[in-house]
Amino acid sequence: MDGTDQSPLRDRRVQYETAGLDIGDVVPNPLEQWRRWHDEAFEAGVTEPNAMVLSTVDADGAPDSRTVLVRGADERGLAFYTNYESAKSEHLNSNPRVAAAFPWFDLHRQVRVRGHVELMSVDESDDYFASRPRSSQIGAWASPQSQVISDRDELDRLVADVELTFDGVDVPRPAFWGGWRIAPDEWEFWQGRPSRLHDRLRYRIDPTGWIIDRLAP
Repeated sequence: MDGTDQSPLRDRRVQYETAGLDIGDVVPNPLEQWRRWHDEAFEAGVTEPNAMVLSTVDADGAPDSRTVLVRGADERGLAFYTNYESAKSEHLNSNPRVAAAFPWFDLHRQVRVRGHVELMSVDESDDYFASRPRSSQIGAWASPQSQVISDRDELDRLVADVELTFDGVDVPRPAFWGGWRIAPDEWEFWQGRPSRLHDRLRYRIDPTGWIIDRLAP
């Protein structure tokens, strides 16, 4: 191999022909605007419309990203749940500033969020954990998230041990598992347009409330 890229990647293009997005098309509150777009993504059959790519920074300043599911959205922010001993939680404990993105490309849309995280209350975490399928509750106990394991058989053995421990009883929430909430201070709504001249509307918070700006594509 001579190192030359022989793939057609550079020639793969999608021409976005969707309607435009202007400041007059959105509502003053970015959470309400997110809800509207989320509902439209759900109704359009977008797979996992509540999936967001969450980006964090570790204690050494190295960035990392992964996809998580938003399980609650209100004026306090966007809620998701995870293992508090995972790599992402270690990052959040050392640096609470985060960024996230919702890629709804079936609709030629994307929403970006920036803000900080805070731990959710014990009651909120207990309530959500109780709503999960039992198999997911077992999995939360069994998986040493982000740690090295020898093989799939080891994970299966851990699951079997937890199933035996809680046989015939309700599965309680482990203390090492719970919720985080992103409190956004910036949102961006992106609508694909022809010729890569996309529409981008940014909400930024200041003491008077949310200000909406148009950004160049």
